[in-house]
Amino acid sequence: MSRHKPTGMRTQVARHSILFIAAMCMIYPLLWMIMSSFKDDAVIFSDPTALPRTFDLSNYREGWTALRVSFTTFYANSFLISIFAVIGNLMACSLTAFAFARLEFRGRKIFFALMMATLMLPYHVTLVPQYVLFQKFGWVNTFYPLIVPKYLAVDAFFIFLMVQFFRGIPREIDEAAIMDGCGPWRIYWKIMLPLSTPVLATAAIFSFIWTYDDFLGPLIYLNDINLYTVPLALRAFVDGGGGQSLYGPLFAMSTLSLVPVFIVFLAFQKLIIRGVALGALKR
Repeated sequence: MSRHKPTGMRTQVARHSILFIAAMCMIYPLLWMIMSSFKDDAVIFSDPTALPRTFDLSNYREGWTALRVSFTTFYANSFLISIFAVIGNLMACSLTAFAFARLEFRGRKIFFALMMATLMLPYHVTLVPQYVLFQKFGWVNTFYPLIVPKYLAVDAFFIFLMVQFFRGIPREIDEAAIMDGCGPWRIYWKIMLPLSTPVLATAAIFSFIWTYDDFLGPLIYLNDINLYTVPLALRAFVDGGGGQSLYGPLFAMSTLSLVPVFIVFLAFQKLIIRGVALGALKR
C-alpha cells in the first residue's frame, strides 16, 4: 500500500496542476481586461504585464459618459428587454411544454418533432425573413422585435427542458385534479407551475443572461443610440471618439457590463444545476 500512495499522490498533483494551468489560460484574458481598465490607453498595449502600476479610476468616469448617451440608459434598455424576454419565455414556453407533455391532440408528436428540429436551425437562417416582416410591421428601431417573439414560444431549448420536467411529474396528480373538477388551465396554473420551480428558475436565468448578452439582434434592429443595449454601446467605443478607439473606457465599461451576469449566475448557480439535471434526467 505504501508503494502506491506516492504514485497516486503524484498523479493527483499532476492532474490538478494541469487543471490549474488550463484554468489560468482561460481566465487570463478576463483578468487582463479588468486590469487594463485601470490603465491609460498609451500603456494598455505597451505594457505586457497584467497588473497596472497605479489603479486609476478615470476610465470608469470617462467611459460612463464618453458616448452621447449615459451608460445608465444602456443598462436600462438591456434590463427592460431582458425582463420582458424572461416573462415571455416563462409564459409561452411553459404553456407549450404543458401542452406537449400533458395534453392529447392530433399531430402532437409531429409538432414536437418540428419544434425540436428548429434547434438545428442557425439564427441567421431566419434573420432575413424576420427582418422583412418586422420592417413591414414598422417595428424596426424599436424593442418589439427583441421582445414580442419571446411571447410566441420561439425558444425550443426551454420548451424541451420543461417538457422533460413535466413528464417526470406523476400523472396521478392530474387525474386527481380532474376528479375534483379542474380543467387543463387550472391543472397548469395551480399544480404544474408550483411544482416546476427549479426548471422555471433555470429557464429564467438562462433567458436573462442570453438576452442581456445578445449582440446580433439589437445590432440588426436598433439604430437610435438612445435605444442601444449594453453590448451595442460597448461596440460604439471602437472608432467612436473621432476616429480614435477608446480602449481604456471600453475595458472599464466591459468590466462593469459583466457584473449583472456574475451576480445572477453566482446567486442562482445551484438552481441552474438542479434545473438542468432534473430536466435532463426525468422522463
